[in-house]
Amino acid sequence: MKELLEKLNNMQKDAVRHISGPLLIMAGAGSGKTRTLTCRIAYLVKEKNVSPWNILAVTFTNKAANEMKQRVLKLLHPQLPPESIQSYMTGRETDIPLVGTFHSICVKILKKEIHHLDFENNFTIYDDADQQSLVKLIMKNLHIDTTKINPKAIISSISGAKNDLVTPEAYGNFVNNYFTEKVHQIYKEYQKQLAKNQALDFDDLIMKTIELFQQEPEILDKYQERFKFISVDEYQDTNHAQYFLIKILANKYRNLCVIGDSDQSIYSWRGADMRNILHFEKDYPDAKIILLEQNYRSSPIILEAAHEVIVKNKNRKEKKMWTEKEEGELIHFWTANNERHEGELIIHEIKKVIANEEYPNYSKFVILYRTNAQSRVLEEIFMKNAVPYKIVGGVKFYARKEVKDILSYLKLAQNPHDNTSLMRIINTPPRKIGPKTLEILEQKSSTYGLSLYQVFQKLDLINELSSAKKEVLKKFYEEWQDIIKANKTFPASGVIKAILTFTGYRDFLLKEGSEEGEIRFQNIQELITVANKYDALEPQISLATFLEEVSLISDIDQLDDKDNAVTMMTLHAAKGLEFPHVFIVGLEEGVFPHSRTLFDPYEMEEERRLMYVGMTRAMEYLYLIHARERQLYGENKTNAPSQFLDYIPEKLIKSNIPKVDLNLVNFKPIPNEFDTYIYQETDIMEGDNIYHPSFGEGKVLKIIGGIATISFRKKIHGIKKFALSVAPITKINN
Repeated sequence: MKELLEKLNNMQKDAVRHISGPLLIMAGAGSGKTRTLTCRIAYLVKEKNVSPWNILAVTFTNKAANEMKQRVLKLLHPQLPPESIQSYMTGRETDIPLVGTFHSICVKILKKEIHHLDFENNFTIYDDADQQSLVKLIMKNLHIDTTKINPKAIISSISGAKNDLVTPEAYGNFVNNYFTEKVHQIYKEYQKQLAKNQALDFDDLIMKTIELFQQEPEILDKYQERFKFISVDEYQDTNHAQYFLIKILANKYRNLCVIGDSDQSIYSWRGADMRNILHFEKDYPDAKIILLEQNYRSSPIILEAAHEVIVKNKNRKEKKMWTEKEEGELIHFWTANNERHEGELIIHEIKKVIANEEYPNYSKFVILYRTNAQSRVLEEIFMKNAVPYKIVGGVKFYARKEVKDILSYLKLAQNPHDNTSLMRIINTPPRKIGPKTLEILEQKSSTYGLSLYQVFQKLDLINELSSAKKEVLKKFYEEWQDIIKANKTFPASGVIKAILTFTGYRDFLLKEGSEEGEIRFQNIQELITVANKYDALEPQISLATFLEEVSLISDIDQLDDKDNAVTMMTLHAAKGLEFPHVFIVGLEEGVFPHSRTLFDPYEMEEERRLMYVGMTRAMEYLYLIHARERQLYGENKTNAPSQFLDYIPEKLIKSNIPKVDLNLVNFKPIPNEFDTYIYQETDIMEGDNIYHPSFGEGKVLKIIGGIATISFRKKIHGIKKFALSVAPITKINN
């Protein structure tokens, strides 16, 4: 432990050694906060003989939690080979501190204790799609027009209420117009339906845990006794519910360490309240405050420029980052003609940097933008130039239809009362169960307060159904029962295979022999690969653990560091990451800062924090780019350069526009309407052999609306789709 402490700077050492009472660590970007937190946990165990069972560490992403777990294990058990760390973590709860997100920790508590709230321990966790399905159904039953009130707006309002610990009953006090009246009405029914389905949404995980602690003081005491030492990472991002949960858990022993940075509070739009960190000393007057100001990531020039941006904010804890690193490169400031020129400048720079690399490393580059809509043109230009890229927050694996179908079947194997999952798959594959039949089943469910599973058990008593229709429903019920039995016999991967067999889902995908069906089946095989990780667990526990992990996955968790591709992501998604080369695009008034923040001082402060976060992702090279003209959301606008650029002293900037043969006339803009692809001229036809610079030779299987489906010769590349108007594909002799 002595050697470990010697590797820390003085402020980090102070943080590690302070173990009694409240502690606020104000940790700037790149200041080694994860190392400090993990060393502090190891110090508690090895030097102060605190049992790992009594330590709780809370983070905001599964990726951060897994990294922290592995770091802590390395410190506590240095003799463990790296390949054994994951297996060591399985089944050793008492030997390892509990490290996880707010949601995953609450799931662990609720799985053991939620029966006190009249819920079954095998409750289902609803994701965004499940929520939307349920809210739309409720709105339909309440005769609320979804064209006048967006279901997503309802869900957002309910989520905001839960983040503030406002129950459906209490929400009635906030009703002041037609919209809030409808939110109140839907919120009440939504919670009733969740309870009937034995389901919780993400926000319920925290709210129900708090409800449990308030309703059952002896259970609160049990967890206060267990978690005598609590650490919370990214404390500036906590909402009221998260803040309150930590406050009551830490109330008995008050050994609470929170770590965060008021300059990186960028999630107010999803309920985060920066006051939680700014007012920590009011909540805990005896708190010790430690500033981590030494940066280990960025150059002094980047840090000084970022400081000049953030120092304009009034609502912050005063600190200034510094580093022992060499001065480094001046910041590149480019003015582009338009958004296409912007993309070409980036392509030119990337190609220049990797020109002399034997094995080009594209993963060291990231492009950050304010809104997802800005990625469209960038993607087009990258495709045209055959530069590999990946989008964080794009089409998510777990959001694909076939994956969600199988997950719904799995949820029904674990919790047969989950009506939302049932309604998703009752006709997938097609079973000739029509809308009228479903309406009769839902009516019986509503009238008698039963789940649809319970209604299926009483089919013979439903006179409105014909004998033939009952037989169809009974056949489906038998398949359902077989899947439930499979869960009692097999691990999660085996249950998926059973679903594919019992329901005919595999044949359903592959019967037409289409490439699309093959790709969708490959996605399910990939899901089986993920599930294989839980095969060592007992049946039922395996599936429950798998579903729990999958339900808590976020976009950032799916970011693979090993992908050799340029990363494109929003500034919000970039928090916590670092890259040698960072491009921040769209630096114009109305784009970044966003137009809705220009006349609101409070929101403008958050935009500055967002710029600060973006700049401090850069390790060596930072590029700030604005365009004189930009087409966005269908409008062509000329915007002034972002005010953020004015904050940065000229001595820190290298304002050189690289000379690029743009040849912009060769670019075909992506049409607004997909169908117009039909009219794009191309000499590539179905059956042609082609060459792609990244994937090699292939054959065009079909072309629909200008989108070519191509099977590549090398199996590793498989079947891919390309827009012929932009893809760098050349025809080769047949």
